[in-house]
Amino acid sequence: MHELIRRLQKGLPSDAVVTDPDILRSYTNDMAGFCPAGTPAAVVLPHAVEQVQHTMRTAHALRVPVVPQGARTGLSGAANATDGCILLSLTRMDRILEINPVDRIAVVEPGVINARLSHAVAEHGLSYPPDPSSWEMCTIGGNIGTGSGGLCCVKYGVTAEYVLGLDVVLADGRLLSTGRRTAKGVAGYDLTRLIVGSEGSLGIVVRATLALRAQPPQQLALAAEFPSAAAACDAVCRIMEAGHTPALLELMDRTTLRAVNELTKMGLPETTEALLLAAFDTPDPAPQLRAVGDLCAAAGASEVVPAEDAAESELLLQGRRAALTALDAVKGTSMIDDVCVPRSRLADMLEGTAGIAARYGLTIGVCAHAGDGNTHPTVCFDAADEDETRRARESFDAIMELGLQLGGTITGEHGVGLLKKDWLARELGDVGLELHRAVKAAFDPRGILNPGKLF
Repeated sequence: MHELIRRLQKGLPSDAVVTDPDILRSYTNDMAGFCPAGTPAAVVLPHAVEQVQHTMRTAHALRVPVVPQGARTGLSGAANATDGCILLSLTRMDRILEINPVDRIAVVEPGVINARLSHAVAEHGLSYPPDPSSWEMCTIGGNIGTGSGGLCCVKYGVTAEYVLGLDVVLADGRLLSTGRRTAKGVAGYDLTRLIVGSEGSLGIVVRATLALRAQPPQQLALAAEFPSAAAACDAVCRIMEAGHTPALLELMDRTTLRAVNELTKMGLPETTEALLLAAFDTPDPAPQLRAVGDLCAAAGASEVVPAEDAAESELLLQGRRAALTALDAVKGTSMIDDVCVPRSRLADMLEGTAGIAARYGLTIGVCAHAGDGNTHPTVCFDAADEDETRRARESFDAIMELGLQLGGTITGEHGVGLLKKDWLARELGDVGLELHRAVKAAFDPRGILNPGKLF
């Protein structure tokens, strides 16, 4: 361990290598529950690509594991420390290097906060659509690592669709450039897409070239109340079948609404069983909102309330963004599932989750990116209650199994990390798992990059 620290300090600034035990403890885990974290040897906080390369060359030579980290807002344990590892925190690499309105790209370092990039490109009349709920805290590097999504995925897609190229430091310290700056390009294997969502297991992203879009008009939303989650899901199916492309289509069940009100005092309706939020960002959204409102009414909505202006629309979205934090506050601890199913099975997913909550005697709130079938069943429990904690873990697994049975996937945007590695093996199958391991070995033959995560 002494040799590791000596070698790191030889090529890094004095403030870039941290070994104080109290500070180390503060970096050991992300926001996921039920994920163990080890004791790291050091935290390295580089300012430049060359410092990341020095760190990886040192780790490679000494066969020391390296766990890359962003803001640690992840929900799968992917950023958790392993014993004796280097925690490579990229938060100090936070420069926006370029915004090009002609090519509609931004070039950024991994520590740039998502919201900061969004605000910066907006000054040029552009937008960066991926908007995770934690967008005011999470980093672009973390978004790339987990392949994150957000509220606007139903229209604009996920992070992977906006990453054009990457600079990546490999396990042995070499620098790999992937992708392009051009609007099109199909030269060679798509290594960029391979690295997006790899959770730091293939390399360390140190620079990203991101696609931008023209800034759309402000969203205008409506809220529809339903007597059942099934009726709300029926409305989602009707909206999509009719060919509408909302900028977002979000669902919150009654448990979630009560939790959000308790946390924010927003006064959202608690008598309804499900609230559906739909928004459009077209130049004239009123006709689409009326059409969607009619479809909600036909599906059994008890009330449909269009927002009067953009400010009221934003207030509704703030309530949705607060959902996961609010559910976490219900009992002090939560496990957030991230199961994506075909839209046609969304009602089955919510009904099945309600049955699991009843079977295990737990509070499970569901919020969802309903437009793309990505549900977030959130198990609320008291971590000090051993029996309740056990039931929470078992219910989490039951929800994962339900999602696979419905033709879904174990994660739509949060990643695998430690939390879902056993389930990833089930989803991939033996052949898929074998190929994943072969790819990992090609990039990282000594197995030092985020070991124990994914598979």
